[in-house]
Amino acid sequence: MNKKQYKINEDDSGTRLDIYLAKCIENLTRSQVQRLIDENEILVNEVAVKANYKIKGSDLITCNIPEPEPLFVIAEDIPLDIVYEDGDLVVVNKSQNMVVHPAHGNYTGTLVNAILYHCHDLSGINGVLRPGIVHRIDKDTSGLLVIAKNDFAHQVLAGQFNEHSVKREYLALVEGIVTEPGGIIDAPIGRDLKERQKMAVVTKNSKHALTKYWVLERLQNHTLIKCCLETGRTHQIRVHMNYINHPLVGDNKYGHRKSQLGLNGQALHAGVLGFIHPRTQKFLEFSARPPENFINVLKSLGSEFLNKE
Repeated sequence: MNKKQYKINEDDSGTRLDIYLAKCIENLTRSQVQRLIDENEILVNEVAVKANYKIKGSDLITCNIPEPEPLFVIAEDIPLDIVYEDGDLVVVNKSQNMVVHPAHGNYTGTLVNAILYHCHDLSGINGVLRPGIVHRIDKDTSGLLVIAKNDFAHQVLAGQFNEHSVKREYLALVEGIVTEPGGIIDAPIGRDLKERQKMAVVTKNSKHALTKYWVLERLQNHTLIKCCLETGRTHQIRVHMNYINHPLVGDNKYGHRKSQLGLNGQALHAGVLGFIHPRTQKFLEFSARPPENFINVLKSLGSEFLNKE
């Protein structure tokens, strides 16, 4: 453990403890600070407090910060579609059916395993199993992800995601004809009250979630739409489109199993990603076409959308 102490001055009085420490302690995110507070590794005047404690002038904060855990994820030579790379970050067009980071049941074959082989070093902010991972998309969702090579880039990018300033556009094929030209779905998302492995629009223990969508093309009882995320909740697009009775084609969890159209996973592709580069402060925007199986389904339905791009 590394022991750090902070003496509070009057200028910082009234600030939440977790917010103050997240700014003071290099390479620690606010969620990591909150975890240390919950574990009583952070004390104020030698007393355990909650993360929302408002610090006062003359308070003495003592922090026991654990040493970084050694990385034990195996680097694997897995082909990657790298869209952009520099000394701070990598933008990857993730294939469908690839898990983003190791977890129970998936310790190999993930994007992290592949990136470690390619980069050899990534930011350690998200711990042993998720190095460099600033944000995620589902296993069966294809598309663009940005990965941080160092802690500085990770913190700046994570701040943009927290502020909802990152541009994220998704291409999705949904069941049924969406009659309106587009809309806004503003409905909170939390754990399904009956099926805990699923998310749902619920009011209890939920978080604000907002999705904007536009109709691109109507196709034989299906609709091709573009979605933009204002928030980043788990399965957000899938849950929201199911909520308005237009679930994603191929979505086994939230859609209809009879409407697969030959797809092995939901017809959802993260096609546009834009953010401010953490070091140059220039806005970067990237785009990627959907995978072949998605394109083939669109062609089978008579789509002309991709021909217009």
